[in-house]
Parts: sequence; C-alpha cells; structure tokens
Amino acid sequence: MRMYDIIRKKRDKEELTDEEIAFFIKGYTDGDIPDYQASALCMAIVLNGMSDRETAVLTDCMARSGDMLDLSRYGDKTVDKHSTGGVGDKTSLIVGPIAAALGATVAKMSGRALGHTGGTLDKLEAIPGYVTGLTDEEFFSVVDRAGMAIIGQTGNLTPADKKLYALRDVTATVDSIPLIVSSIMSKKLAAGSKNIVLDVKCGSGAFMKTLEDAEKLARSMVEIGRRCGRNMTALITDMDKPLGKAVGNALEVKEAIEVLRGNEKGDLYEVCVALASEMIALVKGIPAKDAEKQVIGAIEDGSAYKKMIEWVKTQGGDPRYIEDPSLFPAPKYAKRVCSPRDGYIGRMDAEKVGTTEVLLGAGRITKTDEIDHTAGLHIEKKTGDYVKKGDLLCTLYTGNEARFAEAEKRYLSGIVFSETAPAPVPLVYKIVR
Repeated sequence: MRMYDIIRKKRDKEELTDEEIAFFIKGYTDGDIPDYQASALCMAIVLNGMSDRETAVLTDCMARSGDMLDLSRYGDKTVDKHSTGGVGDKTSLIVGPIAAALGATVAKMSGRALGHTGGTLDKLEAIPGYVTGLTDEEFFSVVDRAGMAIIGQTGNLTPADKKLYALRDVTATVDSIPLIVSSIMSKKLAAGSKNIVLDVKCGSGAFMKTLEDAEKLARSMVEIGRRCGRNMTALITDMDKPLGKAVGNALEVKEAIEVLRGNEKGDLYEVCVALASEMIALVKGIPAKDAEKQVIGAIEDGSAYKKMIEWVKTQGGDPRYIEDPSLFPAPKYAKRVCSPRDGYIGRMDAEKVGTTEVLLGAGRITKTDEIDHTAGLHIEKKTGDYVKKGDLLCTLYTGNEARFAEAEKRYLSGIVFSETAPAPVPLVYKIVR
C-alpha cells in the first residue's frame, strides 16, 4: 500500500477503505509518512469531504493510536461533557457535581486556555491545592471516592490527533467537518466514557459562527459517536455573548459555586440544567424532562454543592475556598468600564470579550504564557439590556495596571449599541439526539 495512491484516490473523490485509513494514521503517527503527504491528504479531505463511514473509521483509528482509558469498571454509568469552546464557559465545574450527585460517574479530561476561550484546568488550578495532573491510579482513586474527577490529559492519548492538528493548523486544513469531528471525538472515545453530551457553541465567540454550521457539526459528531458505540446527545447553545457574568479563572469558579448553591438563576444556570439533564437522561435511560426534575432537585437540596466540596477535597483542593469563596485572593487592581452613551446593548462580540480576558492576563496566547488566576472581568450589562451614559458595563481585574488601557478599548469595541431592543436569542437552539 502506498500513500501516493491514497492521496490520489481522495483527490479523485473516491472513498477510502478502512485499511487505507488505518495505514495512513499508523504511518503518520509512527513517523513513516512525511508531513507533506499527510497535508496533501488533509487538503483533499477539505476539498472533497468524507462519508460517515470514512469519518467513523478515521475517528476510531485516531482514538486507538495511543492509550485508551478503560472505564469499564464503572459499567454504563460513565458520562462526559465536551464543549467546543466559549467565553465564560464554566459549565464543567457545575454539571460534573450535579451528575455525580445523581449517581453518574464523571471521569473527565479537560484542556487549558488557548486563544480567546478559557480552559477548565486553569479555572480549577485557581483553587489552592487542586491537582490536575494525576497518574491513572490516582485518577481512579479520586473517581472511586468522589464519583468524579477532572484532570488534564494523561499518558499517550490520541498522538495521531496531536500530530495532525499541529499540521492542519499551519496548512489551512482546519475547516473541515470530518477532520474537526475526528479530532474532537477521538479524544472523547480515548477518554472512555460510555455516554457523551456535546455542547456545540454557536455565535461570535464560537468556532462555529452560524447555526447551520453548528448543526452540521453536531449531527456529524452524534452520528460518529454512535457508530463507535457511544450514547450521544448534542446541544447547540448560544455563544453570541459570554455565558454568565464572570470571565476569568477564580471569578468563574466563584460563579460556579453560586450556581450550585442555588443563588444564581441566569443564563449560566439554564444552560447547565439543560446539559446536566441530557447527561442524566443518557446515564439512566429516562426522558430528559424527568432528568431535569432530578437535576433541579440536586441543586435545590444542596447535594450537588456538597458533591463539589467532596470532589475538590478528594482531588487535593482546599475545600474552605468552596465553602467560603471570599478566601480567594482579591485582584490587585480593578477598573470600572462605563457606558459611553444611552441605548440598548444590541450585540456583544463574545470573541472580543474573550480577548479582553487574555489582555488582562487571565488567558494565554501561547501555551507557555503564565496565567493570572485573579484576572478577568465581571459583566454587569449584556445583550438586550438598556443602559444610560455612565452606567457600569463591567469591571476589569488584573495584577498589572498597565493592562487596563488596551483591555478597556478591546471590550468597548465589542459592544454595539442600538436605539431599539434586539430580538431575544434562545440559549439552546437545538438538541440533536
């Protein structure tokens, strides 16, 4: 078998066999296939696509290119939630404890911030003592005792995806549904959970800017997951504005605590209830409406909040910070950003809000950048709110006062004012089951 023939076949819009796809993934992972041939095949896939069968085989081969986490000891109760990335998205910190409190097993691997989107690991590391890097034995020990754990990627999971994504990033071959699906789903399959709920973000702060593209991605991931033996649901949720009021690591942890305490009932609460309901519906095999009642009950009776305390403590974090969020270090500097005019906020560019967070020091542009866990912003007014000149829009926080000027300019550049109220947008556009 020759890589040349595989490239030519896809160039000519023919379907690749299972064996050809497996040959490519193994050869490229092992270093036997050079970058220029891999990039040629990726470009042919971008131009000519792949069938569902091809995409499923590609995903499975990528998942099996390295270690596979074996969660079989937990039966079919394992559930994972994956977000395609957003601004103010701290849902994992909320839905994990809810699901675990209701009997699901949440053994989850998450990522760090890069670009304008926040990272779950960076948020969790704002909690003193919390350990994101565990051995497999330590990971399973935490899950056994607390019913959940969230850590960084361990071992040699999906090395094919690591190599391919780095190549796609510099060869203009990122924007392809089969390649996006295989990248995301290979990591989810390798992570081992039987049930997977996807949160596909749609809007200015998301990778998928339009509902049409978001739905296409969601349906493809659900189909591929099912072909690979997983129970799947995808929610398409709004990311045209930040989720919740807090953007930044410690700030978002504190907001997540307030949701679990039942003190926060805004958009973040609603999206988390929707996600957690689908997680429980898959694990228990019950209708989502019945699962929703259990989810709301777990928040109202305090069991989800208690689970968060138990999980954080078991994973090395200081539970006092969950019980008393005022213990988190205060940001060194704060700056109020006020409205320059009267009017409705007609639109918020969520990506610009995310880059404001990065400029303040809460995110990273490269993987080696250090994070200021106290930095970020607290949003007072969002899309649809009426403001008067001088009203507080948000408060910026940072440990470096020199960051304020550019950050304030960036934040205001993402606010579009209007004389009339904008039409309301649903928090959950569609659910793909």
